[in-house]
Amino acid sequence: MYNLLIALAAGLAVALAVLLAHLSWYAAIVPGFLAFAGVFLLLARRVGKKVKAIMDQAQKELSVQPTSQRERQQRIDKAVKTLESALPWEKWQPFIGGEIHAQIGMVQYMFKDYARAEPHLRQAGPRNGFARALVAALHYQRKQYPEMEEAFEDAVKSSRKEGVIWAAYAWCLAQMKEREKALKVLSRGVEANKSDEKLKAGLVALQNDKRLKMKAWEPLWWQFGLEAPPELTSGGRQVRFQRR
Repeated sequence: MYNLLIALAAGLAVALAVLLAHLSWYAAIVPGFLAFAGVFLLLARRVGKKVKAIMDQAQKELSVQPTSQRERQQRIDKAVKTLESALPWEKWQPFIGGEIHAQIGMVQYMFKDYARAEPHLRQAGPRNGFARALVAALHYQRKQYPEMEEAFEDAVKSSRKEGVIWAAYAWCLAQMKEREKALKVLSRGVEANKSDEKLKAGLVALQNDKRLKMKAWEPLWWQFGLEAPPELTSGGRQVRFQRR
């Protein structure tokens, strides 16, 4: 967290300069804090721009539709390496590492490289509920249902406004024949998102003993890998990173 240390040093330097001018500690606190905050925000913005440029470069690589399976794998590998090149910045800025790991994990998960995706998804920042929801989806596929529910609970706690996460949680429960649990999850989702008509429609469907259909949350829903998306004639799939 070099940015934090640099900003702290700047703040202390300003406070010390005030003290050397024979003013009191009280007079040194405000300018010292302002120097700390200003330097930290400036450095954080600098790192954020650099990391965003790297993420945009990786997404650009994945947005090109491949003409063959070989090209597809090459583009995935290149995108992951591009994202990995941003990891050294986690030493500079608090929480940036979790965001980078989340993006790497999402790319690898999207293309079903679950073994490599999971460690990165688990290192995602606590505010990235989507990454945690993908961990829950992995548990669902392994039939590790208590772990799945725990991971989904973490996901909805940090991303209460993400309707697709509530819907995915309820969908998994419905597939497990846990209809009452699914109803409770969707009810909580609607309570947290009172204007979300898609969640309301899903809740009504379950209340009427109908199947919870996830079409309303496509194409984001496909990234969970729990239902097969329509075949893409170009043979590729586009990834959109979920930033938090």
